[in-house]
Amino acid sequence: MNGIAAWVVLALATAASTSASLPERPQVRVDLAPPAVSGRTLFVGHGDDIAAALRRAERGDEIVLQPGVVYRGPFVLPKKSGSGWITIRSAASDSLAAGRRVGPEDRNSMPVLEAGSGHLAVVSVEPGASHYRLIGLEIRPAAGEFLHNLVSIGRGDEAEPDVPHHIVIDRCFVHGDARVGARRGIALNARHAAVTGSYISDIKEVGQDSQAVAGWNGPGPLAVINNYLEAAGENLMFGGGIAAIDGLVPSDIEIRGNHLSKPLSWRIEDPTYAGTPWAVKNILELKNARRVLIEGNTLEHSWTHAQTGFAVLFTVRNEGGRMPWATVQDVTFTNNLVRRAGNGINILGTDTNGRGDQRTRRILIENNQFLEIGGDWGGGRLFQLIDATESIAIRGNSAEQTGSIVVTGGREHRGFVFTDNAAPHNDYGIVGSGTAPGASTLSHYFPGAEFARNTISGGSARLYPAGNTFPPDHRVAARGVDRAELCTALATSNPLPDGLAMFCAMSADS
Repeated sequence: MNGIAAWVVLALATAASTSASLPERPQVRVDLAPPAVSGRTLFVGHGDDIAAALRRAERGDEIVLQPGVVYRGPFVLPKKSGSGWITIRSAASDSLAAGRRVGPEDRNSMPVLEAGSGHLAVVSVEPGASHYRLIGLEIRPAAGEFLHNLVSIGRGDEAEPDVPHHIVIDRCFVHGDARVGARRGIALNARHAAVTGSYISDIKEVGQDSQAVAGWNGPGPLAVINNYLEAAGENLMFGGGIAAIDGLVPSDIEIRGNHLSKPLSWRIEDPTYAGTPWAVKNILELKNARRVLIEGNTLEHSWTHAQTGFAVLFTVRNEGGRMPWATVQDVTFTNNLVRRAGNGINILGTDTNGRGDQRTRRILIENNQFLEIGGDWGGGRLFQLIDATESIAIRGNSAEQTGSIVVTGGREHRGFVFTDNAAPHNDYGIVGSGTAPGASTLSHYFPGAEFARNTISGGSARLYPAGNTFPPDHRVAARGVDRAELCTALATSNPLPDGLAMFCAMSADS
């Protein structure tokens, strides 16, 4: 077996058994099948009134808007009775093929929905409204205007009966003003709602959080699939606001096939910096969420600014004790590419204010690739686990990071699994607050942990449990993996397992 093939076996094989309880995946999925048009087609041309068409429309109808026409709002989707969906689409939506992701280059095929800063959103939904699908629209603020939300699917303060449901944003270009930004692209406080095939950009604010997509008062299921998501604060976040529904945890969430990024022109140290210090935090954060699948995404560009530059945070937050039920649990993070970030993944077991009974538990981080973590981007920690997490399994990942592999502190963690990973040891490898690297940290902070079959280049075998490999100069060292050679070796496996196929597809894109 050659060196590359051995690397594959050691670094990317999935552990056959684990001492951790693995997460549940989403139990209910959003139905993304295109709705049938069983009623009328209502054409709204230049100078016509969309609000009048919305009042006239019945379930089963479609409202067709003209590309290039600017329709001035705001627009409110009213609650309707009956069966079927109401579709609001571009007359050129056939040119925006179903299943594709649109971008700014498609705006000539899109009508424009626009509103000024005196309004809460360009598009919002009445309490209890349901069964709307928006296809092929550009949604934006008026020039130079700042909006808190561009699309508001639920205000976030509705009681359970009034939560909107069955709402889909499909192949839309949603963007803030290039000069002043916007606080949020889409507020996703709903049941059976999705954002798919869309492009959300210029979501940014100075001194405040901003999100391309965020939800805190939507029970789910929710889907965010095949989008480009661009925001300064958190590109995508669930939790982070006070749920109006007692006991609510956003659940059954699919986050698949997205590209989450921040332009380098927002980074003060970059030569292309455009001069405005937008508040940059992280790429993806869960503060209150359950049964979440995060699969096949590219997450890139997170640096030290308003936070320390972690790309991903799984950090339960009970909002000052006002949501003691808040939890982050049953999360699967698999087959993703994370690159060019100050640090990798931060996992917080319990909220630091101590006023909540729930915690972060049952997280699986498997078959992901981490590239350019640290260095000029930040501190370079790959994983950080703080204060009493439960059943965290980190398996089959490969990394190029400049700092430690795992940093920990607080109360001990239960059910920790770290197997079949490949990463450089660097200075401290696996280290905790007040403990020496290696077995000392594992025994103190991770009692009963499974730590096996890892390839840790530059580490010392005498510091770690048996059953791991410590090459002095490994292909996964910080200078980089020869991914083309590695994937050529992988091609001898016919067919490739799904996880390895995804790994090579991501490597080719990088």
